[in-house]
Amino acid sequence: MAAGRRVERQVFVSLIRDRFYYVSVVDLVRVERNISFKLNGKFTTVRCPPAYTLLEVLRDQLQVTGPKEDCAKGECGACTVIMDGYPVCSCLVLVSQVEGSDIITSEGLAKDRKLNTVQEAFIDHGAVQCGHCIPGMIVSASALLMRNPKPTVEVIRTALSGNLCRCTGYTKIIAAVQDAAKKWRS
Repeated sequence: MAAGRRVERQVFVSLIRDRFYYVSVVDLVRVERNISFKLNGKFTTVRCPPAYTLLEVLRDQLQVTGPKEDCAKGECGACTVIMDGYPVCSCLVLVSQVEGSDIITSEGLAKDRKLNTVQEAFIDHGAVQCGHCIPGMIVSASALLMRNPKPTVEVIRTALSGNLCRCTGYTKIIAAVQDAAKKWRS
């Protein structure tokens, strides 16, 4: 969380043993914990309040800039990362939820400074416009191909449906993912 940023939520409500407990959000951001997880293949430990989002920790503490903050509601996909094999919006994941998880960002997809198949296909097909949404798109497409190396166009559209791009009609993006899928299999 950026210094000086105000916490918007006033009260956090938790149901434990059929009773409601009210805790000030201010209390949640004062407490700090060590949180350990694997980030792009390397074990990482951060010390922060457990109420911070994964996106805040990635960008503000770890200087990982691929995931972007746009909507902060999980609607745009600009902050997408792979968590334990599945794409998630890092703006919706509390850092306390990633304890022991394997997190991959767009930076972690490249190996030995060589772009992965999806990244290369996006460049080859001219699927990159302004670049703001591209890390999230590439992460979502890579997560899809990790689970399904032979996706149909409809499956690709569904996998990318959580990622919004304001610059394109998605035609080049879908073509890039189709091409990446062919190369992924070979």
